Amino acid sequence: MRALLRPFLRLLVGLLFRVDVRFRQSDFSQRKLLIVANHESFLDGLLLGLYLPLDPVFVVHTGVANNFWFRLLLSQVDYLAVDPTSPMAMKKVIRLIESGRPVVIFPEGRITRTGSLMRVYDGPAFVAAKTGATVIPVRVDGASRSYFSRLSGSYPKVVFPKIRLTVLPEAHFPMPEAPTAKQRRRKAGEQMRKLMQEMIFASRPTQTLYGALCDAARVYGRGRRLLEDVKQIEYSYNDLLKMALILGRQIERVSRPGEKVGLLLPNLVPTIGLIFGLTARKRVPAMLNYTAGTDAMQAACTAAEVKTVVTSRAFVEQAKLGDKLAGLQGVELLYLEDIRERIGLADKLWLVLWAIRFPHAFELHASPEDAAVVLFTSGSEGKPKGVVLPHRAILANIAQIRAVIDFSVDDKVLNALPIFHSFGLTAGALLPVLTGANLFLYPSPLHYRVIPEVAYDRNCTVLFGTSTFLGNYAKFAHPYDFYRLRYVVAGAEKLSEAVRSQWFEKFGVRIFEGYGATETAPVLAVNTPMAYRTGTVGNLLPGIEHKLVPVPGIANGGILHVRGPNVMAGYLKAEQPGVLQAPTSEAGDGWYETGDVVDIDDEGFVRIVGRVKRFAKIAGEMVSLEVVEKLAVATAPDKPHAVSSQPDESKGEALVLFTTDPALSRDMLASKARELGLPELAVPRKILVVEALPLLGTGKIDYVTLKQMAEAAC
Repeated sequence: MRALLRPFLRLLVGLLFRVDVRFRQSDFSQRKLLIVANHESFLDGLLLGLYLPLDPVFVVHTGVANNFWFRLLLSQVDYLAVDPTSPMAMKKVIRLIESGRPVVIFPEGRITRTGSLMRVYDGPAFVAAKTGATVIPVRVDGASRSYFSRLSGSYPKVVFPKIRLTVLPEAHFPMPEAPTAKQRRRKAGEQMRKLMQEMIFASRPTQTLYGALCDAARVYGRGRRLLEDVKQIEYSYNDLLKMALILGRQIERVSRPGEKVGLLLPNLVPTIGLIFGLTARKRVPAMLNYTAGTDAMQAACTAAEVKTVVTSRAFVEQAKLGDKLAGLQGVELLYLEDIRERIGLADKLWLVLWAIRFPHAFELHASPEDAAVVLFTSGSEGKPKGVVLPHRAILANIAQIRAVIDFSVDDKVLNALPIFHSFGLTAGALLPVLTGANLFLYPSPLHYRVIPEVAYDRNCTVLFGTSTFLGNYAKFAHPYDFYRLRYVVAGAEKLSEAVRSQWFEKFGVRIFEGYGATETAPVLAVNTPMAYRTGTVGNLLPGIEHKLVPVPGIANGGILHVRGPNVMAGYLKAEQPGVLQAPTSEAGDGWYETGDVVDIDDEGFVRIVGRVKRFAKIAGEMVSLEVVEKLAVATAPDKPHAVSSQPDESKGEALVLFTTDPALSRDMLASKARELGLPELAVPRKILVVEALPLLGTGKIDYVTLKQMAEAAC
């Protein structure tokens, strides 16, 4: 009966859900076979049973198997209901695999409540390691949008969503080495978690930024209101598409395909719309840093061959940018106020009668390898360079982040980081827009009293920031301002231990520290609820290859070189305007040298030792300036400090400590160094008291200025 019914069910399900099955070099001929899949809905078992080229036994959670609808669907396949936390239950699975019967198991155990990967149980991984079975991962995508899922009511559901099954290449789980069975089981579970995250990432669609926006509007609903800024107007996907269409149409009249168009605008919703609109017409937004000086802005425009800069008269006046813009040469300013006046009746009819009805048709054909945006390095250690990020890099980084952190439509992101910075653009703006999360854009991260109030008033659940900004928010916030926060993610600079402790003590919030670079779009590693270790920046994200190149004089770790789909297309430099310099390092072409010395432990956690440029060679020894800064923070934790170096005739270089604490002395530092076991070379001989440390617009310490101050103090 089942054999007769299955072809009919396959035809029916295929028609209703438009099932798309993709096989990627998967071998189902192995005798011992374990298929693992993410768990989106009660349909998952039926889908795998109908479309996999074998007749497996399904291992399902006892709680799920008790559901009437799931039992009805499972009646068409062989299944075994088990408790994934029970070692005895896993023994039944081991016997099945060793008998030669292929087994399908959902390592999450339960159906996802977030739409993202949830907890991965250790049992399935231990089964794979114990039996030596070939593991084939299968990504189920789209079933969570059906009424057979368990997502929250705010997640838009459809009766028959399109479902895609992606069968990825097989993997093997060798039994981990550990002194006890419990530790071996845990390590095997970590391997399974990483495999599942790699699976989620590897099965991402190939798109452009504008195409991803159109798809997000279709999935989450055109009418979904998700965007807000200081004007306190809520915008929907439809509103954002209108902005992208009409602004893109206007700018294309004064530019050509492939041209870099400068954007000098604050964190407002129309800025996001303009970015999407430009990319749709193959114009490349060059995000100018309005906190930089005239020379840096001129260098950026020269490097990217920017001839037109789009800005706003109101913004120029409020931010007092008139003098800076007046100093720019070879650049034409285009004001949004003038663009609005040029929008005529024909444009409005085009928008209402055609463009907004068929937004996909507005996009010029583009490759994911084409440039999407140009960002500029902060200039914290030299002249800013243009970083060309293709569509592929930005969307890959968003997919990498989503594979390890469960952002959902129930989240509301508060982003005060400027979107001319890669952290603020990718994580703070594009990630929530393309994943259906709500977003509140705030124009400046420096309003330390206002931002906590906004977080409280708007019920924000996600906050991105630098250590400096987060420390100041904590200083001025009421203990209840951040009561709704699920995730606070720190990046762009080293997270201060004082800030970490302050947030936990005052708000009960654990900060997740991450690490990245503009050149990697930007996130490379991040701590997550499933993989967290204090003092590190977490595991590298899925899809990233890495190599550590040893540094003479530094015992632990090496310079981190990375390669992956989120790495830039190349640099644009003022010395060779418009010439794209593809990434390359001593590891080979396509590799990017981060310049950071890192140490990676046996569980994959990355610890930043310091930047190569932030080491001083004193009496033949390499001394990390970050270690010296940690010493200063440990000695006077309530004040900010920074360290630079200056030439020294006798020892090569000498340390210079800049501090805002007038009471800090060398004797205090030496005493703390002895307590921490640090060498005497780590104690700076010169201490300079300043009112405030120089900062860049992104919140990073301006080490170029500090270096100049240190050399001037010789």
